Amino acid sequence: MSTPPKTLLITGISGFLGWHVYQATRASWIVYGTYQTRPVSFADANTLALDLTDFAALQQAFQEIRPDAVIHTAALSQPNACQTQPERSRQINVLASLNLAGLCADAGIPFAFTSTDLVFDGHHAPYREADPVCPLSLYGEQKAEAEAGILSRYPDAAVCRMPLMFGAAPTAPSFLQPFLQKLREGEALRLFTDEFRTPISGRDAAKGLLLALDKVQGLVHLGGPERLSRYEFGLRMAAAFGLSPDSISPCKQADVPMPAPRPPDVSMDSSYAFGLGYAPGGVLEELRALAQG
Repeated sequence: MSTPPKTLLITGISGFLGWHVYQATRASWIVYGTYQTRPVSFADANTLALDLTDFAALQQAFQEIRPDAVIHTAALSQPNACQTQPERSRQINVLASLNLAGLCADAGIPFAFTSTDLVFDGHHAPYREADPVCPLSLYGEQKAEAEAGILSRYPDAAVCRMPLMFGAAPTAPSFLQPFLQKLREGEALRLFTDEFRTPISGRDAAKGLLLALDKVQGLVHLGGPERLSRYEFGLRMAAAFGLSPDSISPCKQADVPMPAPRPPDVSMDSSYAFGLGYAPGGVLEELRALAQG
């Protein structure tokens, strides 16, 4: 007899990462997904409007869905927005995350939380899981606080530090789409030469989260195999999509003042995840797959 499919709850299913997790699980799980500001409807998923900061509503939904596992992708993830909306962002990035972890701990089910490489200050890369956090931005501070609170409440949770992610999703764009639009229209695209990340595609991010949900208890880095500056990423993007790089110009972080401070190098050492079977593609390879798709 075949094993009946289990039920997965994806928070933020209408977001970029949530949509990719849904795509990776729709054939093998019974999927429930929450959204708040971007309503979505999928033929093979159960979607519901839910304010994750309303604990009573969250608890009721949890009792009705009775998930076998939870992947928490919902967040206010724009550092500049968090910097200017500290209370609102902390409600979703910290308090709702802790409440979800508590519900999963009480039920004894797997829980994967999406954190960020921005919990680091960017001066001691490449970062491993055991390295001390030292965030520069309020967003990074909130994610670091959530990490510690989740692991205190539920040590078996998988706390997944995510890098810069790129790709295409019909429900929410990544930074890739406005970059491509500027290149296609010949507009100037100024990209940092002094900000380094270990980027991955959305589809690889979803695979990494599912692996962590199954195999990780505690912290795990889900970075890609390459350390790239924003400028280097832009050149690969132009090459993959057959666009001229002439309008891409190098600049420094200091040239573009923003509300949230930006660390210079938060590239991650993801050896632990690689050893578990995590195998994200190279940036050019993944960009070419997007261009062909």
